[in-house]
Amino acid sequence: MNIKILQSIADITASEWNTLFDTSNPFIQHVFLLALEQSGCTQPSTGWEPQHLVVYQDNDIVAALPNFLKTHSYGEYVFDWAWANAYQQNGLSYYPKLVSAIPYTPSTGPRIGFGKDTNTQEKRLIIKRISQTLGDQFSHADLSSWHLLFPEHALSTLLQQAHWKQRVGLQYHWYNDQYASFDDFLSTFKSRKRKTLRKERQAIIDQGITMERVQGNDISKELMTQFYRFYHLTYLKRSGQHGYLNLKFFLILLDTMSENLVMMCAKKNQALVGAALCFKDEKTLYGRYWGCEQEYEFLHFETCYYQGIEYCIRHRLDRFDPGAQGEHKISRGFKPTKTFSNHLILHPDFRRAIHHFIDEEEIQINAHLTHLNTLLPFKSESS
Repeated sequence: MNIKILQSIADITASEWNTLFDTSNPFIQHVFLLALEQSGCTQPSTGWEPQHLVVYQDNDIVAALPNFLKTHSYGEYVFDWAWANAYQQNGLSYYPKLVSAIPYTPSTGPRIGFGKDTNTQEKRLIIKRISQTLGDQFSHADLSSWHLLFPEHALSTLLQQAHWKQRVGLQYHWYNDQYASFDDFLSTFKSRKRKTLRKERQAIIDQGITMERVQGNDISKELMTQFYRFYHLTYLKRSGQHGYLNLKFFLILLDTMSENLVMMCAKKNQALVGAALCFKDEKTLYGRYWGCEQEYEFLHFETCYYQGIEYCIRHRLDRFDPGAQGEHKISRGFKPTKTFSNHLILHPDFRRAIHHFIDEEEIQINAHLTHLNTLLPFKSESS
């Protein structure tokens, strides 16, 4: 078994890559990773240098994973800034590091693609071989660590068994309990919470804003360009920085992945005033990017949350993943949901300290999760 490191996703065919992953998840698709490269969003100058791993057995590809050489921690959403600061304070370099993730995309999904008939024991052997290869990279390239972000729980557990420390995080996802309509969903709320939600949605109507969902080939280049301007403006207002992604990236998506795209458009006097760009697969809607020209009351909630819920109900999708962070989602029916990451730290002293930090953090997260579940707006079963 040997491993090849690819400097570009284009060094493997789309068929070879996608066959390994065998999923409709849009972000692990060859075409999505290629769009990031072709637009210049993943390259050495952005701190996301492709170093994808492909595992061979007797000249056959048996596994692969997206992988990047990182010189910072931006665009990851599993925060390790404190670890980097600790290294710096002790005269050590935390960067560069290796990160197996979907750039700028804090969404759980497949991270290692295995051959279709690969059993659990074979997966363990492949993971062991990947670990050995990464260990060689550590020693030859002064790398501090390796991180795999937002894997599915089963893979995270396999990695944990291979001594890659598991870290737990929280997001807030909506789950479809076979609702017939948005009102059917609201009927599960406590009365006060239900009235609050209806008030927020009515405020959109009272402000003269109408909503429209545009998907697939109906999203024009002009509409995508307008959306990008809003996305760019929102980043500038929030952080004073440009967004991670550029217009070229979004236009490539329009040409290559339009069947996965849904845009929630807010209009006032027929003019676009805000929009959210979502992705979809067979079971899930993913809320990813948002922007507006000016602030309107509750516009973000309507565009980024309520429209997505309605879309899932109408199209019988199982789940809505609206993105990272945001406890305010709980009162709107999004349930606290655990996410996972796995970490391999080279330096023995820092490894012990970081493992201790992760263990303490998990205790706090589990306690917080228990508390958050008491804040959900749903009626009790006895109601």
